[in-house]
Amino acid sequence: MNHSINHTHDPSLRSWVESANHKGTDFPIQNLPFGVFRHRDTTISPRIGVAIGDRILDLFACQQIGLLQELPESLQAACIEPNLNPLMALGSWATSALRDRLSELLRLNGSPPPLEAKILIPMAEAELLLPASIGDYTDFYASIFHATNVGKLFRPENPLLPNYKYIPVGYHGRSSSIVASDTLIKRPQGQKKRPQESAPTFGLSKLLDYEVEVGFFVSSGNDLGQSIAIDQAEEHIFGLCLVNDWSARDIQAWEYQPLGPFLAKSFATTISPWIVTLEALAPFRCPVFARPQEDPTPLSYLASALNAQLGGIELTVELRLSSAQMRSQEIEPLRVSQASFEEMYWTIAQMLTHHTSNGCNLRPGDLLASGTVSGPKSGSQGSLLEITRRGSQPIELPTGEVRSFLEDGDEVILYGYCEQKGYVRIGFGECRGKLI
Repeated sequence: MNHSINHTHDPSLRSWVESANHKGTDFPIQNLPFGVFRHRDTTISPRIGVAIGDRILDLFACQQIGLLQELPESLQAACIEPNLNPLMALGSWATSALRDRLSELLRLNGSPPPLEAKILIPMAEAELLLPASIGDYTDFYASIFHATNVGKLFRPENPLLPNYKYIPVGYHGRSSSIVASDTLIKRPQGQKKRPQESAPTFGLSKLLDYEVEVGFFVSSGNDLGQSIAIDQAEEHIFGLCLVNDWSARDIQAWEYQPLGPFLAKSFATTISPWIVTLEALAPFRCPVFARPQEDPTPLSYLASALNAQLGGIELTVELRLSSAQMRSQEIEPLRVSQASFEEMYWTIAQMLTHHTSNGCNLRPGDLLASGTVSGPKSGSQGSLLEITRRGSQPIELPTGEVRSFLEDGDEVILYGYCEQKGYVRIGFGECRGKLI
């Protein structure tokens, strides 16, 4: 597991990119997340970039002018590809070596390099794309608070099913409908059946929801039939992003038994454009969520002293909501919820290890998501289903509008950031989507 703190995390580091030194920026030199972008108004193909302040460092340009020549040829070649899959496939050594070189390149050591204009572009002038070609997508259910909240709505006397505390529950999602931040989301159609109706009807979903999640990308994969041990799991994780798992609750309620989510989830999943590497997250690792004493201990293949000590991540996730009326009146988005990823019942290592425990082969660029991140307190629930108690307790917006579920024109914005005393705050940027 890559938990070591090194010189790239030094809080005294400053960059010659001035905006990277501004207080509150998501992308200081201590972060250096990876993504894929395209220059607006040009025919240049997609390129790998690194977020630094309000700029993007163009790795293709860096390689072409010799700024990466100290790195192994295989790593240089991966930097000029149109997506992150080849870099992911090289494994954690490559990410660490590249991060080290980029930290050196962007560090303030006098005046900016004369090639600044060739290797940096303003983020405002770039179109941010999906960071990888996502072959497979798996969504988990790793927050016991979310699972309990939802369970109480449908099974008040028995909210948690018997397997929850033994296995990281998940389902195989649809990768083709994963979209980049800022993509418009079309309200889906499907079958719905209310309890008082004798037969289902087909039409637009009326109970559209979001789910605040954290995703993580697979780096080097595993062969079919070979499982990944818990203490090696994070060696196969490239980094983390934000995920909005759009959910049509009325379609979901009718279709999910007996095989689970299907059309209620597969119409769209939005992810943030920047992947924060595990190495960047090293200062923000923490012990796992403290399970109640009466809960069963994880089975041996999911148990590890190292995971117990450092498997958690001090990552705060926020959800803000903006209606069309709020935007027309220039009212700031309303913060609806805030939760901590360190309160998840299952860790990212446990999720990946369980996924491969039957010999399932994961591949570079595969995306795994945590499931809704919810906490125990009011205001920490990561979906409207929980917040409004299935629509029975609507929330009020600053305009006086009320929401049980999402209305057309609503924009959902996810944010994520890590803070720890003695280290520089790092962020994940935005995961944004508007419903039409």
